[in-house]
Amino acid sequence: MDGTENSQDIVVPPVEGVAGGGTAYGWSDDGGLHGSNPLKGSIDPTEVQTADLVHVWFMPSTMNVGPQEMPRHLEPINLLAARNERESVQVALRPKVSWVGSGVAGVVQVQCSDLCSTSGDRLVVGQSVRLRHVVPILGVPDALVPLDLPVGQLNLLPGETTAVWVSIDVPSTQAPGQYEGEVIITAVKTDAESPSQYMGKAEKHQLYSELRSCLDIVEPIDGKPLEEVVERVKSASTSLRRVLLSPSFSEFFSDNGPVDIMDEDAISNLSVRVKLHLTVWDFILPVTPSLPAVFGISDTVIEDRFGVEHGTQEWYEALDQHFKWLLQFRISPYFCRWGDSMRVLTYTSPYPADHPKSDEYFSDPRLAAYAVPYSKAVFGDAAKDYLLKEIEILRTKNHWKKAYFYLWDEPLNLEQYDSIRKMASEIHAYAPDARVLTTYYCGPSDAPLAPTAFEAFVKVPNFLRPHTQIYCTSEWVLGNREDLVKDIIGELQPESGEEWWTYVCMGPSDPHPNWHLGMRGTQHRAVFWRVWKEGGTGFLYWGANCYEKALVPSAEIRFRRGLPPGDGVLFYPGEVFSSSHEPVASVRLERILSGLQDIEYLKLYASRYGRDEGLALLEKTGVYLGPERYTLEHMPVDVMRGEIFNTCRS
Repeated sequence: MDGTENSQDIVVPPVEGVAGGGTAYGWSDDGGLHGSNPLKGSIDPTEVQTADLVHVWFMPSTMNVGPQEMPRHLEPINLLAARNERESVQVALRPKVSWVGSGVAGVVQVQCSDLCSTSGDRLVVGQSVRLRHVVPILGVPDALVPLDLPVGQLNLLPGETTAVWVSIDVPSTQAPGQYEGEVIITAVKTDAESPSQYMGKAEKHQLYSELRSCLDIVEPIDGKPLEEVVERVKSASTSLRRVLLSPSFSEFFSDNGPVDIMDEDAISNLSVRVKLHLTVWDFILPVTPSLPAVFGISDTVIEDRFGVEHGTQEWYEALDQHFKWLLQFRISPYFCRWGDSMRVLTYTSPYPADHPKSDEYFSDPRLAAYAVPYSKAVFGDAAKDYLLKEIEILRTKNHWKKAYFYLWDEPLNLEQYDSIRKMASEIHAYAPDARVLTTYYCGPSDAPLAPTAFEAFVKVPNFLRPHTQIYCTSEWVLGNREDLVKDIIGELQPESGEEWWTYVCMGPSDPHPNWHLGMRGTQHRAVFWRVWKEGGTGFLYWGANCYEKALVPSAEIRFRRGLPPGDGVLFYPGEVFSSSHEPVASVRLERILSGLQDIEYLKLYASRYGRDEGLALLEKTGVYLGPERYTLEHMPVDVMRGEIFNTCRS
């Protein structure tokens, strides 16, 4: 792969059992920024500069900041963002000494100021600016757990680095200009009065909700199978432990008493202030993504984990929450339920086509594509003319051009391919302009279409035509042979409305771009660099919440057996980390968003200078040359984006 050498000039080993590695996992090094530290004995952080207690530095969003990441020099953060874009950066923290005890090196408060321009415009904390703690999953930094605002609090462990993920969402209406703010890190002491003595209503409500949740988990266990009882008790134990370790009870788990909330003067004089500069330019990312990226959400996982019965009001509310939450990532969600032999029921709206909520879902400008179910999404006696009625309603709508039917995942034999033909024929009898999407990585194994496997794969469009309009192929098939793309595209008939989409899942594996846990940050982001370079017009991902089965929301997350860690899991239930019911994004999901935003930048550049120049820019900056040749460092990404900014701004 292309990429600049690591500044520390060391070879970094990967996580054992996790592909790709990243930065400093399992690596112990005495190097770094040590300097002389004369602090000995009892330390009062209200009398010592935080910089003498904690290393603070920033890292780009494409870096995996593991617990053994070594300190770097603190420099100001400089970011570039278009309007309607999210840009992120990480602030890394590592204790130099311990000042708390009880297995914790120290406690720090983290806060961020509003970002202000010289003309008085503002990006407000809590609205446009958010702080999240990067929490390891299987030892790999991945879950982004929201910090309290306006002041969050983190425990630092001896000899370990932790990171705060800072995200800035720039509204479409934000005035272009230079914005400045600060991320403020303050070490706090633990020998003052307990904040629990002054617990506010919000804190009391959160504590009540946590304890109430524990009771709800363990009460209904009479008559339940032993396996479920054990799981519920484990989940309740996790919740109780989280309550006991909350700041409300800090006076009882620290050797030195409760944590103090620093006053403004102390923050002003002792804190580490990380300067943050943001350039907002006049380009506005389109509300509707240029590339449809359709991602599956398992409705059965939601039903099991959240205890909602299919078709009830609670079920509709749970699906609605997931749908709306994922739209912020420029993703077009669809719900899915798997049948026999990889037949799949997919639907973007659980409501009938004539329901106002369906129109609300499908008309949302952030949605680039939506799945129409072949049969009813809600169980019950389906009328024979159900499909006809749905299509008749949807075809009258302006959003019909977004519609597609996804009927079968990766057909393998003639029987499965024939099932697709049969269902598609019925759909096209009602709507000749309907789009049927088929994912595949091979032709029918029992009726070879050509002498070799790849040739048979290339011939699938001839075999499925006219029963499929969106031919969605696995990137795994191509390997590192990008030249094979022309063979695939050469078989399609774009003049007849045929499209080429791609997907990743278990494969391709390291070093190719994918979203497995433990892969490098640029490897995650490169999935969409690859899509743009190869010329795909859409993308599909099979599942974003496909964890192992669990029966309570706060149950431990387990990845499915037989799949690479992280495959099929891009976000986590909020209840796993706190009393919040809002999903928790993964670092990988944020990098997916960044990749989709990169496509908008490249599309803008190509609209001004031509696609060939866009491809040349991608390569000459060293960002992406091929599935095994892309940058390992973040700098080329900033160079490419900066070049687009310099050449395309008004």
